[in-house]
Amino acid sequence: MTTLRPFTCNDMFRFNKVNLDPLTETYCLSFYMQYLAHWPEYFQVAESPTGEIMGYIMGKAEGQGENWHGHVTALTVSPDYRRLGLAATLMSFLEDVSEKKRCYFVDLFVRVSNKVAIDMYTKLGYIVYRTVLEYYVGDPDEDAYDMRKACSRDVQRKSVIPLEHPVRPEEVD
Repeated sequence: MTTLRPFTCNDMFRFNKVNLDPLTETYCLSFYMQYLAHWPEYFQVAESPTGEIMGYIMGKAEGQGENWHGHVTALTVSPDYRRLGLAATLMSFLEDVSEKKRCYFVDLFVRVSNKVAIDMYTKLGYIVYRTVLEYYVGDPDEDAYDMRKACSRDVQRKSVIPLEHPVRPEEVD
């Protein structure tokens, strides 16, 4: 049975198997600590009965007014535990936290080349809100989709009306 529990500092010594996957965006330890200190309610681990980290989700709440939203910073599941619905469970958790915080929507950024993730997010009710040009640094740089899902507070669903033109990273609010 999978256990969802809050992420702890000790998990940073145990999540390498999940983070070393090529599809996972990784960050420096201080970045994880910042999220753990500021938004602990958005940072969850899925743990196997043997204590292995199966995956995790890390996010935050940000914005003002009708731009108040939950943001998925990182979602990853170990290759050994994919295709079991774990990512959907973790996303549902983050969406529930965002609802409790009275957010208008949940958003995330995903590489335009990551078709598997885009398909999964679409099945979970997310739409491509806009394209962010050269969001991911590399050789060459890669565009991102800003995907969104409206929360119940956005009764008129204004937050998920797609933009017609792409934006640059410095234009992302």
